[in-house]
Amino acid sequence: MPGLRFEITARDGAARRGRLHLAHGVVDTPAFMPVGTRGAVKGVTADDLDRLGVSLLLANTYHLHLRPGDDVIARAGGLHAFLGWSRSILTDSGGYQVFSLARRRSLSESGVVFQSHLDGSRRELTPESVVDIQTRLGPDVAMMLDECPGWPAPMALVEGAMERTLRWARRGRDRFLTVASGGAPDVPRPNAGQVQFGIVQGGTYPALRARSVAGTRDVGFDAYAIGGLSVGEPVEVMYAIVGDTVPQLPEDRPRYLMGTGTPDDLVESVARGVDLFDCVLPTRNARNGQLFTSHGPLNIKNARFAEDDGPVEEGCQCPTCRRHSRAYLRYLFQTGEIAASTLNTLHNLHFYLDTMRRIREAIEFGTFEELKTRFLGTYSRRPAAAGDDPTGGRR
Repeated sequence: MPGLRFEITARDGAARRGRLHLAHGVVDTPAFMPVGTRGAVKGVTADDLDRLGVSLLLANTYHLHLRPGDDVIARAGGLHAFLGWSRSILTDSGGYQVFSLARRRSLSESGVVFQSHLDGSRRELTPESVVDIQTRLGPDVAMMLDECPGWPAPMALVEGAMERTLRWARRGRDRFLTVASGGAPDVPRPNAGQVQFGIVQGGTYPALRARSVAGTRDVGFDAYAIGGLSVGEPVEVMYAIVGDTVPQLPEDRPRYLMGTGTPDDLVESVARGVDLFDCVLPTRNARNGQLFTSHGPLNIKNARFAEDDGPVEEGCQCPTCRRHSRAYLRYLFQTGEIAASTLNTLHNLHFYLDTMRRIREAIEFGTFEELKTRFLGTYSRRPAAAGDDPTGGRR
């Protein structure tokens, strides 16, 4: 498709440094996408995201379809115009809502029937309608509709979901190619350079994953994503599935691991050949007072920070650390000030994006393994306990 070109510029083991060319610019990979579910990353503005260096933003098809509506966005000129965002956008398909809103939906071969969480109205998503909705929204990358079982789930259930996802893949791809060729003149196309990613399912069963990869590749998408992970399975299992699945995906296309993860997940997954990531952790945890550092998460609401005049992390160049102390951030959080969410989010997004920048540089210079060893040697998923020094003894 004319809207996507992917070039690999450096390798270090299975880790890849690349450049993904989309209709609204170049994305340097490996890359992390902040999540703007309803068309906005909570707590920050588009200007903030620009200054942080965000090149690819994720939004949610299901939520934007319900409100304000894809027709409204199409009349505004598409998501880029509506959001005031000039860089690239990826929209997921609503497939995750099949998993997360299970009590509000029913599945059939046709698609998914939802009860709107806004007004209770009945809505249906099909592989074809999801393509049409995303065509009207106009992101640079549109995801196909898939079914994502939770964990644990019996093999028979996961196999059924995987096979249905493959059948939906063919229908969704056929519709996408029809629309892209001008065969649906009634569907507005604010972004003619839009491309479509396929999604591999199969849960934690390697044999099902292999069948899903083969079937999804046979359909022939512009690029491929690994779905159905980070849904409760042990992290070691996730790493094993990623490590087994990635080599089966096309070498010349970007590989997207959906919904993952913690900072160490990013490092581990890049080491296995993943190029793109998204996750709500940096923004959601920021709103709950948890800040990411190179030594692990820090809970700013803890009383020991009440008179701590140091930044969240020494040497951090984010807007929050350059200006504000831990004591001030704790005070803002404890008093419920909106600024707490903004400042915490700016720090966390900077930490994620800067981690990806350092990963890219390490791959380019052939030092990724050293970076990985150093990062995993200091980073802990466990928030610092009351008596610990969260800076690892450097202060």
